[in-house]
Amino acid sequence: MLQRSDFPSVKRYPLEILQVNLGYLCNQTCQHCHVNAGPRRKELMDEATIDALIMLLERDTIHTVDLTGGAPEMNPLFRRLVTAARALDKKVIDRCNLTILSEPGHEGLADFLADNQVEIVASLPCYLEENVDGQRGKGVYRRSIDGLLELNRKGYGQADSGLLINLVYNPTGPYLPPSQPQLEADYKQQLQDKYGIKFNQLFTITNMPIARFGSMLVSQGKFDEYMSLLKDSMNLANLDGVMCRNQVSVDWQGYVYDCDFNQMLNLNLNHPQRGDRLHVSDLVHTDLAALDVIVADHCYGCTAGQGSSCGGALD
Repeated sequence: MLQRSDFPSVKRYPLEILQVNLGYLCNQTCQHCHVNAGPRRKELMDEATIDALIMLLERDTIHTVDLTGGAPEMNPLFRRLVTAARALDKKVIDRCNLTILSEPGHEGLADFLADNQVEIVASLPCYLEENVDGQRGKGVYRRSIDGLLELNRKGYGQADSGLLINLVYNPTGPYLPPSQPQLEADYKQQLQDKYGIKFNQLFTITNMPIARFGSMLVSQGKFDEYMSLLKDSMNLANLDGVMCRNQVSVDWQGYVYDCDFNQMLNLNLNHPQRGDRLHVSDLVHTDLAALDVIVADHCYGCTAGQGSSCGGALD
């Protein structure tokens, strides 16, 4: 439904960011999740692949490792990878669902993240309890608020602490996110007034018509309507800032893709000499600059309206 596409061609820049999926195991099952993560998933990155990642991080051009899942912290090797990346002076981002902080077996996680100056990107799809619980499950909102308060106590979001925590908004239905600056102001006022919570930035991210969210659109008969919305809202100016230009997505087995969404669609990064099954261990001696990105119709989600990337709106 997505691969026949007239989306414009995109060429890669030099590699700067590794986004690493440590596995699909998660303590939550969210409606908008594009990786179909959940408590019953068994896929987890192994030690050999972690070793290959650490070797790759020695490349000077790579400045950031962005850890995701599932809940990346549920991989037993999460802390080892974070420690190794920080020892190489790389920026580490943890895409945290906040409720993991209160899961049994993860005691001390907030301290570990703060001690290693890990930047947190935390999903909170709304500042209203009913909307969050409707999308992510009953009780998730309250546990998320408790997680934010704990992180604030550790210094996250506090002035001059150097500990950054950014929140992520995903629409709860088949529509585009609102203005990021305005929504960020609303979040900050609501969370400060109700709970005294502080955070640095809000990232608005468009829901992709793939995996669990795509299946929901199909079952509701809204897939074509949503795709039309994405295409009609395309902004060509966003093409220069799409995340696939300077980062790659690494799956739990170590295979490399242009982005996290291509990973879920099994659209492997294609190298003219090495083929379309590139492993992270191959990247140590492989230049990706000027290669064509594999595009399909879901790419319209990154360019629609104000644009969307793992770092929020593009314009």
